[in-house]
Amino acid sequence: MKSIAQIAAELQGYDPQALSATAVNDFLARLVEPVTQTEALPLFDALDRVLAQDVISPVSVPPHDNSAMDGYALDGRQLRSDAPLTLTAVGTALAGKAWQGSVGPGECVRIMTGAIMPTGLDTVVPQEFVQAEGQRVTIPASLLQAGDNRRFKGEDVMQGQPALRQGARLSPAALGLAASLGIPTVRVWRRLKVAYFSTGDEILSLGETPREGAVYDSNRYTVFGLLTRMGIEVLDYGVVGDSPEKIEATFRRAADEADAIITSGGVSVGEADYTKAMMKKLGDVAFWRIAMRPGRPMAVGRIDRSILFGLPGNPVAVMVTFLAFVRPALLRMMGCTAAPPPLLRARSLEDLRKKPGRTEYQRGFVSATPDGGLQVRTTGNQGSGVLSSMVQGNGLIVLHHSQGNVAVGDEVDVMMFEGVI
Repeated sequence: MKSIAQIAAELQGYDPQALSATAVNDFLARLVEPVTQTEALPLFDALDRVLAQDVISPVSVPPHDNSAMDGYALDGRQLRSDAPLTLTAVGTALAGKAWQGSVGPGECVRIMTGAIMPTGLDTVVPQEFVQAEGQRVTIPASLLQAGDNRRFKGEDVMQGQPALRQGARLSPAALGLAASLGIPTVRVWRRLKVAYFSTGDEILSLGETPREGAVYDSNRYTVFGLLTRMGIEVLDYGVVGDSPEKIEATFRRAADEADAIITSGGVSVGEADYTKAMMKKLGDVAFWRIAMRPGRPMAVGRIDRSILFGLPGNPVAVMVTFLAFVRPALLRMMGCTAAPPPLLRARSLEDLRKKPGRTEYQRGFVSATPDGGLQVRTTGNQGSGVLSSMVQGNGLIVLHHSQGNVAVGDEVDVMMFEGVI
């Protein structure tokens, strides 16, 4: 296990007082390690869990060549491009069992969707495209080619091949795919445990009487929601007052019970704060000033075996730093190997002021243009305490480190919230 100093030495140009967003993610990728324990779960309990091993298909899907639609199965070599083809239907193939008859020249078989293709037949003409009179079926010229509307054995998944890969998060579609293979249970990495608590005598819990200078704790609830959306077990330690003894006891408890610890506030460079002092006392911790907006101060490190993420205190900064840095790190700890969702490109509906030398995350609302593209506008006030902007927006406008001002009509990157916030 490498120390903070060893990791920092590996990063070219590492400067804790002016760290780029890219450098933060590079650092965290070296700091965190995936969990190692696994468990077997039935499919109904495995949604959003991360596979600990490949799922090898015990069967081929589909198990036979079959029809992609209702229609008539025939030997495609009989098709003609210069004249209609008239055939005689000699039976009906139904889904769920093999058709037992034989088919000769000039004959075809009525077939249902999913039915096994009769021996010697390789093409299906949809029933709505033919003219049928009794058993006589006429197919227009040049309507289709040999092999059309036929599903091949194993074209979805072939027996003995990986159907789902280790490190994949089990989406609803992945659960359905596993079920289609007759697999009732999957082996997944154990659920990650993350502890969160808020600190400060100025923080009110819900239900407490308002008082001058105090604010209700919103960060606990946003972080809880973000972690829960990831399928993480959240250990909520509530609000811890400005007492060194209480803060130390809470950190020690969290380090003993959780894989990671998240706090908010009290990590600014030069700030005299019990939380920051206790991080230094108990762990191997770095305090950063990140070249970003919102969310400049951040602390990372370890307390015993637990990874520590000390986030800024402002509500929007907490959510932005979580999305930009903490979420990717936690996914790695969960054993997830999937690539992050791609940033989308949208045309800005506003002039955006931006200084090169830092990454900015502005709250935006993305919508479709008449020609099918994307456009984005800001939600207005971009202050780091304007939590309503995270509700009004549906994504973050990502203005990269070296990027300058944006003019109306310029394309920008956007990080969508769907499925995350």
